[in-house]
Amino acid sequence: MRTSYCGQVSEALMGQTVTLMGWAHRRRDHGGVIFIDLRDREGLVQIVCDPDRPAMFETAEGVRNEFCLKIVGLVRARPAGTENAHLTSGKVEVLCHELEVLNPSVTPPFQLDDDNLSETVRLTHRVLDLRRPQMQKNLMLRYRVAIEVRKYLDELGFIDVETPMLTKSTPEGARDYLVPSRVHDGTFFALPQSPQLFKQLLMVAGFDRYYQITKCFRDEDLRADRQPEFTQIDIETSFLGEQEIRAITEGMIRTVFRKALGVELPVYGQLTYAEAMHRYGSDKPDLRVKLEFTELTEVMKDVEFKVFSTPATAHGGRVAALRVPGGGEMTRSEIDAYTEFVKIYGAKGLAWIKVNDAGKGRDGLQSPIVKNLHDAAIAEILARTGACNGDLIFFGADKAKVVNDALGALRVKVGHSEFGRTHGLFDDVWAPLWVVDFPMFEYDEDGKRWNAVHHPFTAPKDGHEDLMDTDPGACVAKAYDMVLNGWELGGGSVRIHRAEVQSKVFKALNISAEDAQGQVRLPARRAAVWRAAARRPGLRPRPPGDADDPGREHPRRHRLPEDAARAVPADRRAEPGRRGAAARAAHPPAQPRGRVNPRPPGGRPPWGLPNPTGGPGSGWARRLVAQRRRSSSPAKGSLLAKMANSLFLTGSAAWASLPRRPRTASGSCSIWRSVRLSSSRRPVAATAC
Repeated sequence: MRTSYCGQVSEALMGQTVTLMGWAHRRRDHGGVIFIDLRDREGLVQIVCDPDRPAMFETAEGVRNEFCLKIVGLVRARPAGTENAHLTSGKVEVLCHELEVLNPSVTPPFQLDDDNLSETVRLTHRVLDLRRPQMQKNLMLRYRVAIEVRKYLDELGFIDVETPMLTKSTPEGARDYLVPSRVHDGTFFALPQSPQLFKQLLMVAGFDRYYQITKCFRDEDLRADRQPEFTQIDIETSFLGEQEIRAITEGMIRTVFRKALGVELPVYGQLTYAEAMHRYGSDKPDLRVKLEFTELTEVMKDVEFKVFSTPATAHGGRVAALRVPGGGEMTRSEIDAYTEFVKIYGAKGLAWIKVNDAGKGRDGLQSPIVKNLHDAAIAEILARTGACNGDLIFFGADKAKVVNDALGALRVKVGHSEFGRTHGLFDDVWAPLWVVDFPMFEYDEDGKRWNAVHHPFTAPKDGHEDLMDTDPGACVAKAYDMVLNGWELGGGSVRIHRAEVQSKVFKALNISAEDAQGQVRLPARRAAVWRAAARRPGLRPRPPGDADDPGREHPRRHRLPEDAARAVPADRRAEPGRRGAAARAAHPPAQPRGRVNPRPPGGRPPWGLPNPTGGPGSGWARRLVAQRRRSSSPAKGSLLAKMANSLFLTGSAAWASLPRRPRTASGSCSIWRSVRLSSSRRPVAATAC
């Protein structure tokens, strides 16, 4: 039906008859000739409706904005002087031969080219909002970015692995979104904050280069750059150092900007975390703003002005200055507005000094605080800041975090303001940056303990391992963030791979060995079943080993009963290898329940195996399990043994959705249910492959 997109009609189609479909963006009646701007996802083209074709012209007279139209017409050049250089189709127009209204439209609530729309109006009429050219461009840009990311990572040998969305809560930086289970009353799935658990399984399994463009869910307060549901490019590698990982990600961003935007990024700068906080008050500084802090803590220790001297002498306090060149032009009302602004970040106020004549010292300064500073402090302020005539100096004095947050935000606000742009305080360029050497720990004053800045599995810098015992605050991590124009594009770290180093981290965080084993450490055999309900108090896994299976860890060894009332107390458990009366009573054979096992009566299991009917100790499942035990290696066993091993491998992922039960003779039905789940539920099958 359609021969071309509207936005792709150009001189290359001159003299050809085209069929176009789209929406009437705008209609103009010039007294005998009707012009329609036809729009689709690629852009606009001008349609000319001549009265020489009466039927078509009559239809065109009834067209209004957002009518869905089909146009058949001839591509011709626009008259001289009417070209539009901003459009691909700006040098041509389409003389309409046939016009069909595919669907009329009511009068839209707003014009699609209106840029002054509230978010409420846009979300109420989301369909129309998505028709707006800017929204169309945003979605197309997102698509191009995703394509370029996949191409780049594929060339470097990364594989895209899809991980489950219904999982168990893992320790991360926000609350989880929970999904109740219909099958298992009182239990919940957690939507992943990130694929942390699963990508670690992939690394240990040997998939040394993994990536995924994945959804993440975090129940936290809204921010300008964060929503409850967002998408991230998740990358994990093995056997690479910090510099190599950063080179890969920097190359990816450069490639995306070049191919998706046509932008060549400049050389990446590099700052340590300490330097970024000292100079800019932020770990993601906007280097387009040409303003920096001046440290004055030592200078203010002996002044009489308590607003400065108190934080200067207190532990963790800071006094800093921000010089604004040409800021003397600001009015008192503008300064008062900035004072109210910094209060948002915890500052109690904003001291300032205007430099009218630096050569006159105290007499050349204008400020209500000058009288509280001695001459030596004033001279040092002017010398350290490099203040000149006509400059304005802002001061921050409080705890270091408050000073950094308040003055850091003030720096960006002044730089981006009309004053900053007209006075050369802002460069409209791309300013990429690496921020490295983040601290390992930060001290929680309320909890009186150390917390991990990134996460407790981040590796310390080489040679900093012993500092975790003596001075955790001085320990630096192998962590890094990529920053662009004041926005954190991404971040990462090198993970700990030595048990003794991990133990030191847990010790510094006051995490006991028992807590680390039960809450933090995630062995692969437990991680595969973390998608089910949390462990219930009072239940314990069975001891390792078994009389009829010595030395072999059964994949279901650590699964628990779905009902606490059916759990067997430790002192009443049957001896290994035997199933006593108490065990049989507490753990009756598992039976198919409802839609969990949607096997029709008399139906056959996958791969043409016999129907697993009969008691728990009979049938094909018993033979599979017995043959699997007799075969030390799948390669040495029969086809039946290999099939049994495949069933257990496939089931290991499907068990994640099943109730926890210790291993019993009823395993045959569970194997069948696992196969059914893994063959009918894509996420389970993807995990098992």
